Amino acid sequence: MRDIHIDKVVVHMGVGESGEKLVKAENIMKTITGQTPIRSVAKMTQPAFNIRKGAPIGCKVTLRGEPATKFIATSLGIVNKTIFESQFDKNGNFSFGIEEHTDFPGMAYDPQIGIFGMDVNVVLERKGIRITRRRMEQKKLPAKQRVNKTDAIAFLKQEYQVEVR
Repeated sequence: MRDIHIDKVVVHMGVGESGEKLVKAENIMKTITGQTPIRSVAKMTQPAFNIRKGAPIGCKVTLRGEPATKFIATSLGIVNKTIFESQFDKNGNFSFGIEEHTDFPGMAYDPQIGIFGMDVNVVLERKGIRITRRRMEQKKLPAKQRVNKTDAIAFLKQEYQVEVR
């Protein structure tokens, strides 16, 4: 019950506009992750950037289980297995960015497509979290069962040999 595992990995590409550029980003994400991305929409209007509320401006994919662990291993290798302590939150989740999609194995630069970066958000949890999500007899998760920042750092060092600065 004390073992930490990866609940989900959310990979997000913010393009800033809809149209052909967003379709290219979706195709790249589909080849990298192996899943069909979902479009993310703008929450508010930004006239300076020609963005309207509700307009699609990015795409995201949620990975769980074995695909999530494989993707994390690959993407941590791209960032040289180095994460800063400021990239963790108090609940043990962490996020990092990948500047170029061409860093992934099998991806090459194409001048027709360009270069896209992405954000990777990882949610860590322990078994027993279901008591907070179930419908009947829902309860608060005890403090010793929650994942905190130090637990997450220890997990990454042990499982993925990540250096935390």
